[in-house]
Amino acid sequence: MSEYFTTRELAALLRIKERKVYDLVSEKAVPVRRVTGKLLFPKKEIEEWIAGGSVGGTIATGAPPPTLPLIISGGHDPLLEWALRESRCGIAALLDGALDGLERMKTHGCLAAGLHVPMEDPSEWNIGAVREAFATEPVVLVEWARRNRGLMYRPTIRKPIRKLADLGDLRFQARQPEAGSELILSALLANESLERSDLNIVEAIERTETDLAMAVAGGRADVGLGIEAVAQSLQLGFTPLVVERFDLLVWRKTWFDPPFQKFIGFCNSEAFRERARRFGGYDCAGFGTVHFNGP
Repeated sequence: MSEYFTTRELAALLRIKERKVYDLVSEKAVPVRRVTGKLLFPKKEIEEWIAGGSVGGTIATGAPPPTLPLIISGGHDPLLEWALRESRCGIAALLDGALDGLERMKTHGCLAAGLHVPMEDPSEWNIGAVREAFATEPVVLVEWARRNRGLMYRPTIRKPIRKLADLGDLRFQARQPEAGSELILSALLANESLERSDLNIVEAIERTETDLAMAVAGGRADVGLGIEAVAQSLQLGFTPLVVERFDLLVWRKTWFDPPFQKFIGFCNSEAFRERARRFGGYDCAGFGTVHFNGP
C-alpha cells in the first residue's frame, strides 16, 4: 500500500477536507483505484496530476514557470552539498546565504533554497520569513536537519571560550551579510547585551561554513561562529551555542519533478544517514517534516 495515498493522506497533501476528495472522485477529476471497497490513490499518478496542474479546475496550484534552473540556493550546508553530488540528481548548488536564497526564490531563480533564519521561538525558525514573502505562493517548507552551531576556535587557544563575551581581542571571522549565520550572530550578541563593535572582526569575509573553518584552522582568524560538522572535520575546538533548524523551501511542482525526487530518494537512504552521523553535529530525525505549506 506504500504506492498509494489513502483518502486522508491525499486530503492532507492537497490541504482540503476529505469530503472534497470524495467530490473529486465523483467528478472523475482525480486518479483513483477502488480496492475491496476502499478508495486508493496511486502516488505516481497523483504526483503527475499535481505537477501538471490537472486538478479539475477545483484547486489552483499556481505552479511556477517550468523553466526554473536546476539549482538549489540559500545557506551553505556541507551535508546538502554532498548529497546533491552523491545522488547524481543533476541539481547544482549555489549556496551563498539564506537571504540570498529567499531573493532567488522570489525571482524564480532556483528550485529550492536552504534556510536557517532565527526566530525567538525555536519552533518558528524560517516560518516567519517564508510566510511574509510566500504566503500566497505554491511552496513547501520542509525540514532538512537540526545543526549544532557555536564558536569554533584553534585548539591552541588556552583561554576558556564559553560565550561571545569571552572572546576579547581574539580575531573573529565573519560571514557575508546574506548568510543566516550573521542573523544568528546578531541574535546571540543581543542576548549577551553586546554589539558587533565589541568583536575584533577581521576585514575579510568567508562565504561558506567550510571556508570559515579553514580560515580559523589556517590562522587567518582565531574564532568564528560555525557549525559543529566543519569544526570536527578540521579538528577545531567547538563550544555549542544554539541548535538551529535548517529547512528547504521548495516550489511544490519541483518536489514532484524527477531530479528532485531522485535527490529526496537518496536522502532517505542509509548511505545518507550514515554520512550525517560521520559528519557529526547533525540531527536528521525530522527530515521531511513539513513546517509550512502554501495555498
